[in-house]
Formats: sequence, structure tokens, C-alpha cells
Amino acid sequence: MDTISIKIDNKNFQVEKGTTILDAAKSVGINIPTLCYMHLHDLNTTHNPTGCRMCVVEVVGRKNLVPACATECMPGMEIKNQTIRVLNSRKTILELILSDHPTDCLICAKNGDCDLQSMAQQMGIREIHYKGEQSHYIKDTSPAIKRDMDKCIGCRRCVTMCNDVQTVGALSAINRGFMSVVAPAFQMNLEDSVCTYCGQCVAVCPTAALTEVDHTNLVIRALADPTNTVIVQTAPAVRVALGEEFGYEPGTIVTGKMTAALKDMGFDYVFDTDFAADLTIMEEAAELLDRLTRHLNGDTTLKLPLLTSCCPAWVNFFEHQFPDMKDIPSTARSPQQMFGAIAKTYFADKLGIKSENMVVVSIMPCLAKKYECSRDEFKTNGNPDVDFVLSTREFARLIKQASIDFDSLIPVEFDHPMGESSGAGVIFGTTGGVIEAAVRTAYETFTKQKLHKVDFKQLRGMEWIRESTIDFNGTPIKIGIAHGLGNARKLLQEIREGKSQYHAIEIMACPGGCIGGGGQPLHHGDSNILLARQKALYSEDKAKVIRKSHENPSIQKLYSEFLGSPMSEKAHQLLHTHYFDRSTHVKITKD
Repeated sequence: MDTISIKIDNKNFQVEKGTTILDAAKSVGINIPTLCYMHLHDLNTTHNPTGCRMCVVEVVGRKNLVPACATECMPGMEIKNQTIRVLNSRKTILELILSDHPTDCLICAKNGDCDLQSMAQQMGIREIHYKGEQSHYIKDTSPAIKRDMDKCIGCRRCVTMCNDVQTVGALSAINRGFMSVVAPAFQMNLEDSVCTYCGQCVAVCPTAALTEVDHTNLVIRALADPTNTVIVQTAPAVRVALGEEFGYEPGTIVTGKMTAALKDMGFDYVFDTDFAADLTIMEEAAELLDRLTRHLNGDTTLKLPLLTSCCPAWVNFFEHQFPDMKDIPSTARSPQQMFGAIAKTYFADKLGIKSENMVVVSIMPCLAKKYECSRDEFKTNGNPDVDFVLSTREFARLIKQASIDFDSLIPVEFDHPMGESSGAGVIFGTTGGVIEAAVRTAYETFTKQKLHKVDFKQLRGMEWIRESTIDFNGTPIKIGIAHGLGNARKLLQEIREGKSQYHAIEIMACPGGCIGGGGQPLHHGDSNILLARQKALYSEDKAKVIRKSHENPSIQKLYSEFLGSPMSEKAHQLLHTHYFDRSTHVKITKD
């Protein structure tokens, strides 16, 4: 490693050649404030447009202040970070940004969790000396994400996530000067754009320009209505991240405390989405084996590879950008939607209540789940299978609003029957987990032999694109895995071009899968946090008595009492779906 000598605030340091001033300062414990800068180290993404200028410093010998985030250290460079000139410049820049920003902090969705607010507090801003016109834009609310561009500071972090990381292309900078804004093309509403609602833009937004659509008050009203039977399901990735909002280390499993908090809030039944994940595997594995068997028997009409379908952001992605391939993914609904369908039929019948008197709430790591539950095909006579979705972050805020002391909660178990699950259902929360769960069931069904080693470690990891061949007792099954939509695009393009050799592919929209979902506590690109969450899920899987979906007694009972068998007519009606061509075509006409 080549190093050079520099001086920061009269102190000598050795730093790696090619290092920016900002990174050099961080490496020696010196703080330089930033707003637009974003470095997601483990996602290989750096965003340094130098737009906000909050990181300016003095460099001896240079006339103007320079942005530390984009200025490379040179041998012998002398940097001044603590001068009055630097302080005055930063405060002036911040006041100018605030002069075009709303002052409704007390009722803002990001109050207490806003980078701009924190910066103003750090810099001691108590009044704005620059008065003038403020920019105003139309508020845009989609089923999952709210856009309030009055609060946008033009950092364009969201543009980098949407275009460079996810390759969705829903957001870009349009117009110039005072009326420049980040928006979908032609300033169309987000709902009309190619947005997948993955929520990665929300996860990196420093202000409340982009936030999730909050269902909290709707859930509170539902709980307060004595005519409702309110049940809740919790996704596997939530239990290994929720604790971070209460000071626990990443990867701490808080399943029992989470369940206790929900019971204290007054939910009538607290269930586990892992139950529905097991149900998903029953249908998805049956579908995979049906296609696989027909393929091996020479049927050239079927479509391979089978693509997993439990991630709604990924489903939205291929419906918009690969609609010619909508007959390739599995038709199995996601665990969330399977749970809702079974809750409002099978479980409602057991309770002797009407489905319209049951309210189903989901606690999810994903913002796209809010969109998914609003889709028309997941409603029966206008009544949605899942009524409301809270993100992990929203759920944590609700616990605090309810004055529940999370740390002192005594862990309790999920309710039955929809709270019983296998280890296979648990690992749905991480990249590679869905396909591993499917393989555990598909192997035994296909080979008619007992699977003794259920840990398919060759399917695990955090590499963006992975592949492996699983031996089904002499039949090689080729599997592909991708997380992050930019990586999914590569595998989809191979399929479109006829180059894919896989039999099945798992795709998750977010980095790491659901553990890195857009509604989770922020990980800021630190893969150590994602790895800790992933490790916790595999630990919970290993501790389960039942580790295969088809061995879950509650699932077996559901089929014997209600569904019949996987892929039955009733199973197709309640547990399967179809896809749509949502590609956007813009037609330009002359007046």
C-alpha cells in the first residue's frame, strides 16, 4: 500500500494514496460534516456529487475552499478543517439550504431522525438570515411511498440508488435552476412510473422528501374498534432487526419480546408469517417439480427457469421491465398474501366470524408490501386479504408511542394454528433462504427419500449473484440466486436471450434480501449489520425442531381440513396469482 504524508489541523498523518480528504479525516477520527455524500462501502457504491458543499475545507495554497468528499489528498497537502472561514462557510450554506425548506419539524415524519435537522442542531442554527421565495411542488402519494419535494435538498442519493444500484430508473433530476427537482419522467406520479416500491430510495433519503406511507393510525383505529377481530403476522426478517431500534446489537433475536409487545397492544391473535412461508413452499415446490418433471420428460412448451415470486418489488420490476417473461415466475403468492387469504377464509370460519369483520395487519421489513396488499387481485369483493402493513421502523415507533418498555418484556409464544412454523420458513428473510427452503421439500418429494442434511450452505452467502447445482439423487438441479434489482436484471437478460441454464432462480429486490428491506432499521451499507441479521436467521432455523415446510403439522392440517393438496383447485384460487404487463409507454402528440 502506497502512503503519502498530509497535515490536518497541524497534525501529521500517513494516508493511502488516492484517498479523499473526507476519507483521510475519517480514518484518523476527524469529523467533517456531510449531507449529500453517501458511501455504501459493502454495496460498492459511492455518491459524492459535491452539491451541498457542507464538507468544504481550506487547503493551504488554494484560493477557494474545496469539497472534502471529492478532493484527493496530495503529498504534503496541508488541510484546515477548524478555521473561522470554514465554519462561516458551512453555516452560511446550511442557512441557505434551510431558507428553502419547510419548518414543520414537530409534525414531520422524520422528526428526530433527519440528517438536515441534526446538522442544524450541530451547527447551532437558531434563525434563518436569508428570506425569500420557497420552491413548492405537488405532493405525491403512492400506495407505499410519499414524495414531498418541498423537503428535498437536492442531494440525489435516491437517484443513485434507483438508477445505479437497482437499475429501476424511476427517479432523475429534471428542470434547472430554482425549479429543479428529483422526480419520475415528465413529473408523473410515482404510481404511474416504473417504481417498484423497493424503498431503497427512502432508506437513503436524509430528510422527509421520501417516506413510507404510514398505516400506524389506521392500525390504532382498528384496534380501538371493538367490532373488529384484529390479527397480526410478523415477517422473519423483523425479529432479527427490530431490537436495533431499542439499542440491541444487530442480529439480536427478539421474537418473544416482539410477540409480547403485540399482545400488549391488544391484537386478538399474534401469528407468524413463517407459517405462510411454509405454505408458500408447499405450493412453489410443487410447481417447480411439475415443471421440472415435464421438462425431463421432453415437454418443450413449459417455461424454465422457475422464478421465485415472494418479493413484491421484484414482481413489480419484471411486470414493468420484462413483461414478455411474465409466464416464467412461479404463480405462488407471497407469504404475506397467502396468510391474508387463509386468515379470512380458513381461520375466520374457525372463529365463526365474517371476513369483513377481521382486520389483518402485517409487520414487514419491506415497503413494497404496502403496495402489494393494495393490488386488486388480492381483494375479495373489495375486501383486501391484508388490510394494513407496518414497516419494522413504524412498528418500533408504535411500541414507543404505546409506552411499552421493550427491554422488560417477558417473551411469549405465537398463537396457534398460524403461528407454528419450520426452520425453512425462518430463512425466507435472507437472500438464498427461499430457494433453500424449496429445495428441502422438493428434494424429498422428487426423490422419495429422506433428506438428512438440510443445510444447503452452497446456496448461502452475500455475493450479489450466486449459483449452485444440487444433486437430486442423480438429477442435477441448477440454481441461480440474485439480490438487488441491478443484479436481477443480469439474470433476466440471460433468460430473455436464451442463455440461462438454470432450472430455478431466487430473486430478492433488496441487498441481502428482506434483512436489508426498505422498511428495516437503516444499515447505511454496512454488510456487518446484514451479516449479523442473516446469521441470526440461520441460528433460529437450526434451533427449530421442524426444519422442513412439509413437516409442519399445522400446514398438514390446513391441507387435510381445507385445501386438499398443493396445486388443488382451492389452492389455486386462494394461494396463486397472475401477472400483468405494466410497461410504460409515453406517447408524444402535437397539439
